[in-house]
Amino acid sequence: MKLKKHIISFNGDHGSGKSTIAKKLAKELGYRRFYMGKIARNMAKEHNMSYAEFLELLKNNPSYDKKIDDYVINLGKKENNFIIESRTAWHFIPQSFKVYLRVEPTEGARRMFADYQRDNHRNNESTGIKTVKDILAISKNRKEADDKRYKKLYNIDTNDMSQYDLVVDTTNLTKNEVLQIVKNAYEKTIS
Repeated sequence: MKLKKHIISFNGDHGSGKSTIAKKLAKELGYRRFYMGKIARNMAKEHNMSYAEFLELLKNNPSYDKKIDDYVINLGKKENNFIIESRTAWHFIPQSFKVYLRVEPTEGARRMFADYQRDNHRNNESTGIKTVKDILAISKNRKEADDKRYKKLYNIDTNDMSQYDLVVDTTNLTKNEVLQIVKNAYEKTIS
């Protein structure tokens, strides 16, 4: 497969390293990086909501999903040489190099908890997170809600790995190993 546009879309399990790898890869390739989670968090702030409250709103109000999706679709049409982290960009930008990063759930929760502690309770939100088990439960519930919403809105299954160009299990790999695997696979599609 030879790509016409140089776009990489990342999806993956919570704690699999999507943001870390996307940032590093964008820097190495000199590509812009778009993080749809930040856009959703900004929308939550605009509505004076916590991110958790905003996620609850999304369950019953698809208009906010539509705004985010329209943004993704327009990026795919107008931009080139970028990386995007999004649960649905692989679907809305089918010409992208589609990457899914996997991780064993407990390891993903452990990584997220370490980040949570390091970032001093991300976004200063009071979440009640005290243990890795808390993160594991939140991640499981959020993934189930997201999967259900995407199935209802778009009839897509983000868990069908056959839709991605590359699937990498990051559980026992270093960040640099994952980066090299993704970069090497991507470069084969543009050479």
